[in-house]
Amino acid sequence: MVSSLVIAIIFLVAGLGLRYWINRRKFYRRSPMGAEGFSSYESSVFIKFIERVGKWIAYALIIFGLLSLWVYSREKKEQQQPEVKTELPTQHR
Repeated sequence: MVSSLVIAIIFLVAGLGLRYWINRRKFYRRSPMGAEGFSSYESSVFIKFIERVGKWIAYALIIFGLLSLWVYSREKKEQQQPEVKTELPTQHR
């Protein structure tokens, strides 16, 4: 049960951290006029492609982390509920 919580926290932090890092790099690449500066066309295409893939990976990590949190909450609810036993009544003849 605790493992799903740990996994959820790790994946959420990793996904959010990756999104932050990509957006920060994009921000600092901009000039005062708002245009992004690249050294060449090839580096522009490559960096934008890698950032796009990185964002999709970050989204996947965040979704997986949220699903793990949901699994953790479901496990916790099941553990807190008392187990109910039903017995069939015996028939007397």
